[in-house]
Amino acid sequence: MKNLIPFQNTQTNNGINANVNDASVYSPGKSPVIQSTASVHPLAVVTGNVHLGKRVTVAPAASIRGYEGQLVWVGNDVKIQDCVVLHALDAYHHQEFVEEALVEVAGEFYGAYIEDRVFLTHQCQVHGPASIGADTYVGMQSLISKAIVGKNCIIEPKALIMGVEIGDGRYVPAGALITTQAAANQLPFVNYSDHFKSLSRSVAEADTESATVYPEEMQQRLRIA
Repeated sequence: MKNLIPFQNTQTNNGINANVNDASVYSPGKSPVIQSTASVHPLAVVTGNVHLGKRVTVAPAASIRGYEGQLVWVGNDVKIQDCVVLHALDAYHHQEFVEEALVEVAGEFYGAYIEDRVFLTHQCQVHGPASIGADTYVGMQSLISKAIVGKNCIIEPKALIMGVEIGDGRYVPAGALITTQAAANQLPFVNYSDHFKSLSRSVAEADTESATVYPEEMQQRLRIA
């Protein structure tokens, strides 16, 4: 496979690669930038214009794709579990910039943006334009698209969040459909005695510990570009 990125341990991981130069995207040839302390499982896929921060864990069958040229940003200490999908829209139409396809964070534009210590659990999907604030827990099979989710939120399994902005510290019940701003504004605040909070912390700690004991040949860590 062409355009593979060199690894510190000199092995290859066919799931981590650049966009091909002849692809019909605005920024072909973009390669992932992955911090040396991140851990990407060999069965995961990380492609194109993607940033993975320090101590990020990417589990088997997860897919993080920056095909369309705009940066997909994942901050530090983010846990990405099995079968998570992280993707974004094409930000250009006939080489014209489409701002509506992007999310703005601190004056910069991204295809999708995940802040520090976010926990993305099994089979959830985050499709840009979208951003998720620090210390937020996203439950299994949830979908977040065209949305901004604040810090310290808990999103229970199979919730759908689309086209809204959710403030800091909000609680989204399992199976909830949050597709209007009125519904987002009515969400309750997180009860920090909630068992999901302790669950997310304990699992995150376990993931961090497991990342440190992976065999060296399983780490597949990249050089920082």
